[in-house]
Amino acid sequence: MILEVRPSQGLRGTVRVPGDKSISHRAALLGALGEGITRIDGFLESEDCLATLRCLSLLGVSIERLAPGSYEVVGRGRQGFQEPLSVLDCGNSGTTMRLLAGILAAKPINAVVTGDVSLCARPMARVIEPLRSMGAEIYGKAQDTRAPLTIIGSRELRGRVHELPIASAQVKSAILLAGLNAKGITVVKEPTQSRNHTEVMLQYLGVPVRIEGLSVTVEGGSIPQGGHIIVPGDISSAAYLMVAGTILPNCDVTLANVGINPTRAGIIEVLRSMGADLAVRSEANDGEPRATIRIRSSGLHGIEIKGDIIPTLIDELPIIAVAAARAQGTTRIGDAAELRVKESDRIAVMARELAALGVDIREQPDGWTIRGGQRISGGRVCGHGDHRIVMALAVLGLGGDEPLYIKGAEVVGVSFPGFAGILRDLGAQIEEREAGS
Repeated sequence: MILEVRPSQGLRGTVRVPGDKSISHRAALLGALGEGITRIDGFLESEDCLATLRCLSLLGVSIERLAPGSYEVVGRGRQGFQEPLSVLDCGNSGTTMRLLAGILAAKPINAVVTGDVSLCARPMARVIEPLRSMGAEIYGKAQDTRAPLTIIGSRELRGRVHELPIASAQVKSAILLAGLNAKGITVVKEPTQSRNHTEVMLQYLGVPVRIEGLSVTVEGGSIPQGGHIIVPGDISSAAYLMVAGTILPNCDVTLANVGINPTRAGIIEVLRSMGADLAVRSEANDGEPRATIRIRSSGLHGIEIKGDIIPTLIDELPIIAVAAARAQGTTRIGDAAELRVKESDRIAVMARELAALGVDIREQPDGWTIRGGQRISGGRVCGHGDHRIVMALAVLGLGGDEPLYIKGAEVVGVSFPGFAGILRDLGAQIEEREAGS
């Protein structure tokens, strides 16, 4: 699919972005692990999250779709999962694969977990090694560093203290979920704070979780209890509309029901530091904080972005690079080498595609140096199989001088189904076309 983006002005209106991807995954997984029924509203029906539901169904979990975005998950609790009769296919979802690895390692069943070509190229040793240190049997390709993963589950996992070399919510979550079914205490210590949705949801569903600074502790034998989880809008999806509403002229955009968990909300701090006209009004907090965000056009200036804030906006860095391209002055983004092992090498890909459109961008080992204020040309670019690259390029194209055509736009459905439609509702000129049309 080709995304055709034409120069646009005057985005206006109030919209809701789809449910948070990270929280949707965890709601389904913890509901399946728990006792009783978990009702989930606002579930993101993206390709990634639907892959999680399909995997859980193959493990014997009863899942009923009540309405768009509304599901009931019947927890397996102490009954445990059924051994799957086929391979568990995670599609493009690293969250599904890594969190399932933690869950299945502590269950007395065998399973093979795989994904698409992109996911099978992503690093898995970071989750395999700590789980093995608890007694798990997990094997993978490329000397146990890549999927597909073969998991031989066991009830004999032992809790232990893990000190992660790099902050990672997925690795932390995999260990904590294994720890729920391990003997004794499991502790995860991070060098900096990563997103904490797993800890928040475990507490919300009745699991005792001890949090002391950068250390999280769970005790084996704890089981989540069924409940009602309302998934807020995904701030990672909202980020594209926030940047568009800032860098385009004559904009006044309101985003309702956006999750603003402090471990995810670095995009708000960064845009404000760059000079964005951005107002946040808090809404009800029933586990995860949420807010209404209003964005109006404003001039931006370059800043330096690095250090502890990076884990709170790692997924938003491609769209922050777009904001930097439209800002006056120089923006330096560092400490983000993790971007090289996402769905694409986002550092290299963004540097290549933005340079092709006239942006003064220099690739660094762990980020970029971007001199903003240059004219943005049109033409043809590639999304490299990465949903966040496609959406970032689309927002840049809205502020360009000529039409932009983005190849491989179908991957947007991984995280933000309806992306183009929501932008059109706000007044953008953006269309999805079949390749070759």
